[in-house]
This record gives sequence, C-alpha cells and structure tokens, in this order.
Amino acid sequence: MDETEFWEIIDSTRAAAEGDPEDHADLLVERLLQSDPDSVLDFARHFEARYNRSYRWDLWGAAYVLLDGASDDAFDYFRCWLIGQGREVFEGALHEPDSLAELLDSFDDEIDGDGEELGFAADEAYEQLTGVVAPDLGIPAAPAEPEGTPIDFEDDAKLAMYYPRLWDRFGDDG
Repeated sequence: MDETEFWEIIDSTRAAAEGDPEDHADLLVERLLQSDPDSVLDFARHFEARYNRSYRWDLWGAAYVLLDGASDDAFDYFRCWLIGQGREVFEGALHEPDSLAELLDSFDDEIDGDGEELGFAADEAYEQLTGVVAPDLGIPAAPAEPEGTPIDFEDDAKLAMYYPRLWDRFGDDG
C-alpha cells in the first residue's frame, strides 16, 4: 500500500462517517477487512509513522486551544483524529499548527478531536483477519518527549500569541 492509497482509505471512510469519529473507526475496520493482512499492516505502518511524526509541542499547543485543555491521552487521541481528517488537514497542521483555524470547517470539542478508536482500527482488522495480534510494525518508536520547544499551556497570553487564529476562533475569548 502506498501513501496515496492510505489517504484514499482515510478520506473515503471519513466521508462515509459524515464526521463522526466512532463511525469513522468502524468504517475503517470494515474497509480494512476487505484487504489482505499484509495490506492492513502496511496501512498500520503509514498510520503509526504519521502518529509518531505528529508528536510535537507546537501541535500539542494547538490541540490544547481546540480542546480547551489536552492531557497526554487527549493529545494521543487528538493525533489519531488529526490523521483521520485527511492529508491536507494533517500536513497543514504539521506545517503550521495555527492553520487549523482555517483548515477545519467546524470543530465541536464534544465530538471532534478524539480519534482513539482510529488508532486501533488496523490492529482490530488484522486480528479479525488472522486470529492473532498484529506483529511489531518494524518502524522507529516515537521519541520519549515531543519534538520542539515545550509550551506553557497554562499561559493564555502565550497560547494566544503562538496560535492567534486558533485563539480568535476557539480560545477562551474566541
């Protein structure tokens, strides 16, 4: 599976789910079940590589503004959700996290931003196809700490300075 096919699967299942992250995960599992086990592992490698690549302080700050707070787990689930938004949103957010203010048509922190189930879709499909747990993917592990410079998430003035567009649209006074 190449990168284009990976993103096509993400996009088609997201569109069919009409924005619901849980439905998206269910549809993703169903779609992956139509593949062979090796293709599911390829999908998992693509997903995990992007998940690891998004482990960054600047992106965590953007998640913090969008979600009105983001614990370690919340940021993990946010990164899965972000991958689920497709290539344009994902790559745009990595290039400039504040651009999420324009890249997201809408954002409801009660529904959006939590893609925990998306992170397990390939594992679930692989296990259903083979009856065994997916093997190690053979890709480098995520770093122990996020990439970049830590941000003081408790300092609203700094968050507003680092993420002016997100803050205007989604911050405490947005």
